Amino acid sequence: MSESPIEDRVLVDRGEDGVALVTLSRPAARNAIDVEMARALIEAMETCQDARCIVITGADPAFCAGLDLRDLGTDKLAELPPFVHAVAVSEVPTIAAVNGAAVTGGFEIALACDFIVASDRARFADTHVRVGVYPGPVLVELPRRVGMAMAREMSMTGNFVQAETALRIGLANHVVPHDELLTFTLALAGAIAEQDPAMIATMRRDWNETGALPIDEAHRRHQEIADRSGFSGVGSDTLRANMTAVVERAHRQQLGDD
Repeated sequence: MSESPIEDRVLVDRGEDGVALVTLSRPAARNAIDVEMARALIEAMETCQDARCIVITGADPAFCAGLDLRDLGTDKLAELPPFVHAVAVSEVPTIAAVNGAAVTGGFEIALACDFIVASDRARFADTHVRVGVYPGPVLVELPRRVGMAMAREMSMTGNFVQAETALRIGLANHVVPHDELLTFTLALAGAIAEQDPAMIATMRRDWNETGALPIDEAHRRHQEIADRSGFSGVGSDTLRANMTAVVERAHRQQLGDD
């Protein structure tokens, strides 16, 4: 991967497989967000929109400690550049590789991604209320990941959730040894990058539009999206060729080679 810094606060590594690695890099401040880092993350997300998958992580020891309230660089939170929104609206799939503490604004960055892979050192907390700030997107996103009761507990107490608990409640898809986090997550990103990007983009829109609908309406909207995208009329020759590749890959995975 080739590395380039953006304002020395966010590093972008581009791989030949179409995967981009975005690293929050203020380790001395536990990667806390100030105005410059918020701008840098927005720029990084814009720069990587030609990738096929984006992995977001933090420079050890933390993923992101949230907002740098001691040196935010602005008098009002409303004036902070919309860094979480930049992740949430990415046209490219995103995976959060959470290597340490993901707190408040940092937690929201992770939740804005398609899914989360956690190191065994990862911890998650929503401390908005404890610092006297009304919560942001976490109030919408967290219940969709872990259910309303657990989301209420996390946001009203501000308590930390450890990696294994995050896995159990569905907050993280995987928990892996810390030293294997990036290797494991980049491999998942590579598997996504192999797919038809137009189909992946349509699937993500399908989930976004149907996820909160009643089941019958969701099926109806799903079919409309599939028909409109042109993905509902694939020929049998294409299916046979693709199935051969899928079967071969399944055999490799059983042998641990893929």
